[in-house]
Amino acid sequence: MDYFAQQAINAVQLGSIYALIALGYSMVYGVLVMINFAHGDVFMVSAFFCFLLLLFVPAPFVVALIVVMLATALLGVCIERLAYRPLRNAPRVSSIITALGCGLVIQNTTLSLSPYSQRMPELFHSKTWQFGEITVSSLQVHIVGVSVGLMLALDFFIRRTRYGLAMRAIAQDRLSVPLMGIPVNTIISMTFAIGAGLGGAAGVLYGLAYPVIGASMGMLVGWKAFVAAVIGGIGNMRGAVLGGYMLGAVEVLTVTVLPSTYRDLVAYSLLLVILIFKPHGLLGRPSVQKV
Repeated sequence: MDYFAQQAINAVQLGSIYALIALGYSMVYGVLVMINFAHGDVFMVSAFFCFLLLLFVPAPFVVALIVVMLATALLGVCIERLAYRPLRNAPRVSSIITALGCGLVIQNTTLSLSPYSQRMPELFHSKTWQFGEITVSSLQVHIVGVSVGLMLALDFFIRRTRYGLAMRAIAQDRLSVPLMGIPVNTIISMTFAIGAGLGGAAGVLYGLAYPVIGASMGMLVGWKAFVAAVIGGIGNMRGAVLGGYMLGAVEVLTVTVLPSTYRDLVAYSLLLVILIFKPHGLLGRPSVQKV
């Protein structure tokens, strides 16, 4: 029981990171009904932002987290303004190809600048506490605490603020909201900024938990976070969180009872099984088209 309790703590840590990245996918899809396939590479770039910051400036954890979130939020806004906005009324396949192209540009640019994996410097000295046979580190507490705090802040923002109400209005009827005085372009840019900022926080936390970062990590971790968003019901914020923790639990449990080579097989099989019985995800709803 102690062994499985230890693995449950590891699952919560991994699921928190997946959930933060999945929220970025769900936010953009909920507002624009498009998949931002470059989001995983934005997550990857955030880890390198943190690496470069700590390489030149020994910043404390909170400062590094805020700076990286702001930098990735700005990157998300630039991607939306330069790549996605001109194609907003184009066929959907054009947006998909553009998103894939943006991700490849970011990944290969990072690869050309840093072709080898890098080791993330420590932001703080991690302490460990022993509870019987269960070990909990201060790093795990930071990861889960920051992740949950950001999730709760996003939930409050979406449900309790004017800008969150505007986002939900655009998601419901993007063609009508300009008639009500809502600045659509500003709200959409804000959506990309918040989603990219959450991905930036996930990049910092991932780099601390698994301190070897590389240009390919965006594709590997980003696709799994996308799977988590689809499992929970893409476009649904709470569904993205649920999917992230489910996927983290499934991956850790798989490695616990099976060889590690089965991890991705079981994770993607879970996606297929859920979509067979719940085509819109666990908390997703079919879109109703008025005639």
